[in-house]
Amino acid sequence: MDITRIRITAHAPGQDRVLTDEALGFLLQLHDAFECTRQQLLQDRRRRRAAFADGDSPRFLESTRRIREDASWRVAPPAPGLEDRRVEITGPIERKMTINALNSGAKVWLADCEDASSPLWRNVIASQVNLQDAIRGSIAFTSPEGKEYKVTAPETPTIVVRPRGWHLDEHRILVDGRPMSGSLVDFGLHVLHNADDLIAAGRGPYFYLPKLESHHEARLWNDVFVMAQQLLVLPQGTIRATVLIETITAAFEMEEILFELREHSAGLNAGRWDYLFSMIKAFRLRGPEFVLPDRARLTMTAPFMRAYTEQLVRACHRRGAHAIGGMAAFVPSAKDPEATERALAAVASDKAREAGDGFDGSWVAHPGLVETCRSAFDAVLGDRPNQLERTREDVPVDGAALIDLSTTEGDITEAGLRSNIEIGIRYMEAWLRGHGAVAIHSLMEDAATAEISRSQVWQWIHNESATADGRTITRERCEAIVDELAAGFDRNPGNRYREAIALFREIALEETYPAFLTLAGTERYLGDGAERPITGPIPVQERVAA
Repeated sequence: MDITRIRITAHAPGQDRVLTDEALGFLLQLHDAFECTRQQLLQDRRRRRAAFADGDSPRFLESTRRIREDASWRVAPPAPGLEDRRVEITGPIERKMTINALNSGAKVWLADCEDASSPLWRNVIASQVNLQDAIRGSIAFTSPEGKEYKVTAPETPTIVVRPRGWHLDEHRILVDGRPMSGSLVDFGLHVLHNADDLIAAGRGPYFYLPKLESHHEARLWNDVFVMAQQLLVLPQGTIRATVLIETITAAFEMEEILFELREHSAGLNAGRWDYLFSMIKAFRLRGPEFVLPDRARLTMTAPFMRAYTEQLVRACHRRGAHAIGGMAAFVPSAKDPEATERALAAVASDKAREAGDGFDGSWVAHPGLVETCRSAFDAVLGDRPNQLERTREDVPVDGAALIDLSTTEGDITEAGLRSNIEIGIRYMEAWLRGHGAVAIHSLMEDAATAEISRSQVWQWIHNESATADGRTITRERCEAIVDELAAGFDRNPGNRYREAIALFREIALEETYPAFLTLAGTERYLGDGAERPITGPIPVQERVAA
């Protein structure tokens, strides 16, 4: 391969170790084979999004009815290390957090290159370095205060990597002047550098696939897996992937997605936060009946969320695939034991519901939640690794239930509005500094939860929604809240609140609705590879046009 076609526009520690000539040649082969299809599928997304805005609704596909009605097919049996997934811990591939995840006692560690990782170049490279060191047993870390971190657990979790979604470019690696797919960069570097070591350790190169919107996008991933295995001389089926069902369109194609990935499938996950974001995005202009209450009220017991999760378990277990539950985002705090006790009880109840519904495991965002999640699933699973035998044929396949928001209970409150604005700005400020998972008010916020926050504000404004006190939510009202909050934000050296506030105004308060905050933020603030902090006071009255 002619790797002189590739131009790398940034540099970070460890880059020479990661971006070897062999790695660049491998990425170039993947790019040449699949970039055209990726762009076509992204165009399909845009057309579908426009159709929803015009009044169309997602539905089960007539063209794939035969796949859903054929009861004979199954996905491959669980791969080594993925038989028992009762508790999975998620987080960015930062060095200290990698060690904490490996010591957590979870069955699986979701090493996240996507929603929990800010796409600064140093993070992209460091994630790959840290994965290599973790897999080879050489990872260690010493904090600035001198505290040493190392892996001490006798048994570490199976590593499953989440690459960036199909919509995200890697603009620091250019081929013929155009960016590579962030998905293929994250996937390709991991599988090339680590597949042999993982297999030798009795595991394999496993992935979580985010943001899929159709079975055609799953088919593209399957084609990528087939080609990668051919190039690396790996047996077909060595690569396995769990798909996050976190878009409303994917919820109508769950069995088709499993079908496309059959020999590479490791199941589906109920990506609850992005799923809520997808619902709001798809129906944001469809009137008051599609307006949801405060984010804090959008629990998994809401009827449309119950329909989504139960139909997911049914689809998975009919086909012999794992069904993995959603995120518990609470961050325990020794400073507030009473609040922690209440939150742990809520987490235990949520995980008990998932286990009772038939899920085979679930996610947590903090090591302090691992035992709570494990206990809930132990109570149902006992010594069994999973409950694939529970096919949930009692669950109706009901498309109307998936998009019926009319029975969702709760109000829009002043506190909920202020919380969305505060979380949106605080998260994006941390994201611009390179932190993709941030504890805010005892909850682990990532890009998905920030997307909900900013999307609700946009939807409430454009539907002239009112808070429980009867006041209409307007742009001017939200601007006043932004100004009030801005005056109280920390102004420590290195903060990026100036840009975060401008970005929030662009993605939540302007007339145009950007599809993803990560796209808007990258294009406006990270597109040139700049990672310099912005210092100085926050201009309370500054306005930024879209």
